[in-house]
Amino acid sequence: MTTRWTPPGPALLFAPADRPERFTKAAERSDAVILDLEDGCRAENRAAARTNVVTADLDPARTIVRINPPGTPDFDADLQAVADSPFTTVMLPKAEGGRTVEVLAETVPDASTWRIIALVETPRGVLDLASLAAHPQVDALFWGAEDLTAALGGTSSRYGVDETQAAGGGLSGQPGGYREVPRLTRSLVLLHAAAAGIAALDAIHADTTDTAGARAEAVDAAASGFAGTVAIHPGLVPAIRDAYLPDPAQVTWAHRVVAGAARNSGAFAVDGEMIDAPLRRQAELILTRSTTTTRS
Repeated sequence: MTTRWTPPGPALLFAPADRPERFTKAAERSDAVILDLEDGCRAENRAAARTNVVTADLDPARTIVRINPPGTPDFDADLQAVADSPFTTVMLPKAEGGRTVEVLAETVPDASTWRIIALVETPRGVLDLASLAAHPQVDALFWGAEDLTAALGGTSSRYGVDETQAAGGGLSGQPGGYREVPRLTRSLVLLHAAAAGIAALDAIHADTTDTAGARAEAVDAAASGFAGTVAIHPGLVPAIRDAYLPDPAQVTWAHRVVAGAARNSGAFAVDGEMIDAPLRRQAELILTRSTTTTRS
């Protein structure tokens, strides 16, 4: 699938905006850094954090700023900080339909030119996905399980280890897989993004010590069609990159498919497998990922 924008690599990493000493290292260890003025930033530090964003010496093409949601005390000041900074890619939390995006430009006119990554993490946001994905400034959808679960009145977005067997194994068969509503939301985000021709980013793996679980989810994300996975700890970046990087057998198959497609306008066979248009597109994506994904 061709989208208007794709992240510069599959591993995106949050960095608290009130910890400027971490910015450069976070950028070096990931494919894109998300300077976080919201949950990752202490409320009492947000004024200083906005100054950190304005003065950050980072590549704008590989930097995203997560602001606070509309209607919160920090929203207007966050928008002005982004307008004063070199960055033009903004993550909008608590996004609930296209109208949420319009509020940005009504507050700060410069926002009408920004790329928006819409973070879907409320029940209304899930139900208004079609409107959100269709907005011309929204170039990616991202989703969050924990805020969504809290808004639903729930206490846990994932099955416990002792629940996993009865619940069917959870995502990727791993203990601690998502419960049904978060899993449904993940699927809906991917479907609405694909239908709108924009990128989908998969949610964080909150247990930063669970490298195997994070990798299993990223393998599933890559195979399903997500453009990248977001992390809150640099230790999970290698697992994410490894998950999105095609293995040598896949790359060999993809090269053979692309070569066969150059000689055939219709269906053809590779090692007895019939290749048609969908498999051609999959092969092209594998080759793209093989050249754009960095192994840590």
